[in-house]
Amino acid sequence: MFVAGLMFPGLFALVLAGIPIAFSLAIVSFAAGLVAFGPHIFNQLYGSLYSASTNFILSAIPMFILMGAILERSGIAERLFKTMQLWMGRLPNGLAVATIAMGAVFAAAAGVVGAVEVMIGMMAIPAMQRYRYDNSLIAGTVCAGGSLGTMIPPSVIAVMYASLAQLSVGELLAGMVFPGLIMIGLFIGYLIVRGVLSKPVDHGIVDEEQALPLAEKLKITAGTLLPVIALIVAVLGSLLAGIASPTEAASVGAVGALILCIAYGRFSFKVLRESLEITVRISAMILLIVAAGTMFMGVFAANGGGQLIRNFIESAGIGTVGMIVFFLVVVFVLGFVLDWTANVLICVPLFTPFVKAAGIDPVWFATMVIIVIQTGYLTPPMASSIFYLKSIAPPDMTYAQMCRGVVPFIILQIITLALVALFPETATWLPSKIVGF
Repeated sequence: MFVAGLMFPGLFALVLAGIPIAFSLAIVSFAAGLVAFGPHIFNQLYGSLYSASTNFILSAIPMFILMGAILERSGIAERLFKTMQLWMGRLPNGLAVATIAMGAVFAAAAGVVGAVEVMIGMMAIPAMQRYRYDNSLIAGTVCAGGSLGTMIPPSVIAVMYASLAQLSVGELLAGMVFPGLIMIGLFIGYLIVRGVLSKPVDHGIVDEEQALPLAEKLKITAGTLLPVIALIVAVLGSLLAGIASPTEAASVGAVGALILCIAYGRFSFKVLRESLEITVRISAMILLIVAAGTMFMGVFAANGGGQLIRNFIESAGIGTVGMIVFFLVVVFVLGFVLDWTANVLICVPLFTPFVKAAGIDPVWFATMVIIVIQTGYLTPPMASSIFYLKSIAPPDMTYAQMCRGVVPFIILQIITLALVALFPETATWLPSKIVGF
């Protein structure tokens, strides 16, 4: 157990030294594995690598990434943002509300966090600055809208979590629906209230688009929003109904995204090649971390890691509620150092046996873990969302403004977590009613 206790400090030291997370996991696994397995370490690590590479559920991840990559280049995001402006532009903080709404829809269509944030940021930042929105509000809104790719189904994180925890992907995605809607509602409500209470700054949208007749607005909306909704329904509907496996549903999404790209006249072999290149690059990164994470957790268990955690929980006498809080705090703290992939890979296999033994609903617990991961995604100083934003932010938007901007949305995510914790039915009712019908 002593070696198991040294594995996490060793991992953090390597990550903070700048070594990529996949290699950090593999190095620590090899060093600790020598203690547990001796000369047979290579056979054990190969077994972990083979197990990760042959996991059928994980094969859905490249298809979801391909779907998002094609949508990113199809022009659909630009059309969505303009459609949201048409209907929400006159609300208090209307462009910010439109950004959150567009993030929610694009998250449901793409499921990849970074792609959602970069796409909405490139369109929303210039538009909001043109109408004199505060830089902190712009930064917080773009980061919060992008983070919805974590919580809104279909989410790549949910697919990976379900695979590791041996949960139904459909059940977990269904369990995330209501918490995701609650979060979106809190985001939009906050922006509208802030817009009403703030100093009178002209955020009104006076473009000619706002003067369009209702029939024209409906025509534009039907041509943009309905195809995306149809794609979302095709992916999630087939998955929740039990008609398609996660990989098959993701493939439906990729084909649907390709059809939309062709329909909007944006298809070319260059677009297809770039989309495939992005898919290969991101998939390789994720699956390499999966393989290294599987090695890490196998070696951790072989060195008595499970018993180490069990002894701590029993000696602390914290009970079931305390155990849940402890696990969620661990996920949140790890989010400061590790990206979501490594966080899920380390925590889910570690916590799942204890969750099952305590009789905790796995979908409810998984939903709370994913909310915490999303919160960590926004929380400085190591917030992934802020690093994504800095890559596209104008020079006058400072790091301090970004950090201030995300704070209200972090609080709203914590409120969402509290609601799900106090009312488990928000995560458990829908899976019991619709999955597989």
